[in-house]
Amino acid sequence: TDGSGIEPLWFEWLVLGGMLVFGSWLLGMRGVWALLLTSDPTGLTLVIIVVFVASTLWCGARSRELQHQRRLLMAAREGQCHEGWAAEYLAALRAKPRDENAPLDLLVEQAQGPHTTAWWVNGIQLKLGLLGKVIGFSVLAMQIGNIQSLDASQSQDLLKSLTQGLGIALLTTMVGLVGNILLGLQLTRLDRFADALIADCQRAGLSVAPHTSH
Repeated sequence: TDGSGIEPLWFEWLVLGGMLVFGSWLLGMRGVWALLLTSDPTGLTLVIIVVFVASTLWCGARSRELQHQRRLLMAAREGQCHEGWAAEYLAALRAKPRDENAPLDLLVEQAQGPHTTAWWVNGIQLKLGLLGKVIGFSVLAMQIGNIQSLDASQSQDLLKSLTQGLGIALLTTMVGLVGNILLGLQLTRLDRFADALIADCQRAGLSVAPHTSH
């Protein structure tokens, strides 16, 4: 932002959350959720969904916090507020710390530090999907390996077993990829907002620096 307004980060997340809730309801009405959960006996699909929902809720709380800190920064510029990350950063600059980079390092940690863990969790979704793919193909390979002689009476059971293995492999991979993409979009937006917040704090700090020499 240019300092004249605040990006509606939390409102953007609410819109995205509403779209996800509507999409989930629509999939539930069409029986997609029941199909996904019943077709995966490993439970990895359910784990991926739970991780995604929890991470999305965290993104909502984080977006609200970042937007709140942006408001505190605007108030701190006008000397109307002495709370928040920006106020702490400006106060640290005025205190002339021995380590000149320490105030900025602390600000970066507050604004971006938690996002590192969130990105790691985002990668977990993809890895769980790949794990399900490995398990599915392992089941498929074991079923093929157990075949000693193929006759007409075994063909139906064999086809069912092979379909189950392929279902595990494909469904878990698909759910992991979709969750990874959707959570990645949210985290990218949070990172960009945090970058802008840090840059604005640094701009505000430039006006503080000349006074520290007196």
